[in-house]
Amino acid sequence: MRKNEMPEFGLLSGLKVVHASSVVAGPIAAELMAENGADVIWIESKRALDTNRGKGGMGAESERRNMRNISFDIPTDEGKKILRALLEDADVFIESSKGGQYARWGLTDDVLWSWNPKLVIAHFSGYGQTGDPDYVSRGCYDPVCQAFSCLMHLNGFADREALPAREIPSDYLSGLTGFGMCLAGVMKARETGVGESFDLAQYELAIRYQNQRPMDWLVRGVPSPRVGNHNDVTAGWGAYTCKDGVAVYLMFLGPSVMAKGLQLFGWEFGSELFPKTQNFAPLATEGGQLLEAAITKYCAEHTAKEVEEELCSRGVPCSRIMDYEMAAEHPHYVARETFTEWEAVDGRMLKGVNTVPKVANHPQQIWRGCPTPGMDTDDILLDHGFAPGEIAALREQDILRS
Repeated sequence: MRKNEMPEFGLLSGLKVVHASSVVAGPIAAELMAENGADVIWIESKRALDTNRGKGGMGAESERRNMRNISFDIPTDEGKKILRALLEDADVFIESSKGGQYARWGLTDDVLWSWNPKLVIAHFSGYGQTGDPDYVSRGCYDPVCQAFSCLMHLNGFADREALPAREIPSDYLSGLTGFGMCLAGVMKARETGVGESFDLAQYELAIRYQNQRPMDWLVRGVPSPRVGNHNDVTAGWGAYTCKDGVAVYLMFLGPSVMAKGLQLFGWEFGSELFPKTQNFAPLATEGGQLLEAAITKYCAEHTAKEVEEELCSRGVPCSRIMDYEMAAEHPHYVARETFTEWEAVDGRMLKGVNTVPKVANHPQQIWRGCPTPGMDTDDILLDHGFAPGEIAALREQDILRS
């Protein structure tokens, strides 16, 4: 597809993004830009397909929407010429590789800025571009990142080994952060004429988004043990199995919640059992033990739907633990069009999660499914001044994916 054939829409129309990243972290940053109207050119390695094309292709179909795909071999002399042509008028370049890979190819930030001084460059890697050489050169996937970043240590039950949190949260934390930082970089580059470079180490982003837990240890020496599916301090905070075998997750937390929720069991917030000096019931108190027992008994005697409706009517946050089958039929999901359909490039109709968040004045679109490898190579090269004969020659030299 040529650039002039693309629809114009969204908050990021007019933004040009080139990404040579794979799997999840870098591509999700690019995907969010594509869903908001940016022209996103995906460079897929000629040497190996993106891993996210596996598992039935749903990973790529979900997170390579609205992109155009060109497939060539970047480290070759000819590949570098193609990359330069793509980046000379780009706003953002995203790459994901082991730390220092692009520098080893002779593609340092300074080289890229010599092509385009306003370019915003985002380097995604597991351990960063600098630091201990043994770690900078290591490969990393989300569960390994969780292990190194202390995130896995928080998940699971105290009497069992730590568990990785699904579904690949450190990848998405990195992608979301990269999305925001890239746009901040573009704003500053347009103001100053000077580009920016970001070193996004996935493990650092994973440990940054752990609330108070790192400081609990660093400042106070307080560990954060694994607590399973119940809070280890607060009563009425966790998962409870109901009469029909379906579990709910609920939280008795906050003065309004306590005041209304305790009435279900005949108690008063502000009494000796539940003093107003605390906005929850500590498990270590008599009130906490009574509340925990009462909730467990109540859930065992009622269906999950009954529990959810009763507690929510009293202002207690509560939800059945949903699966995808339940979500697909749920009236709130349906009313908000959380799931939507779009056409794959081969004509199949696909269904998945819609664009989010809802945008009032310049809404997102899904105008195209995930492109096949090299699907737009010729069109993208034509857009960037390559003549048909040059493209044929590059193909003969085995630089482009056929």
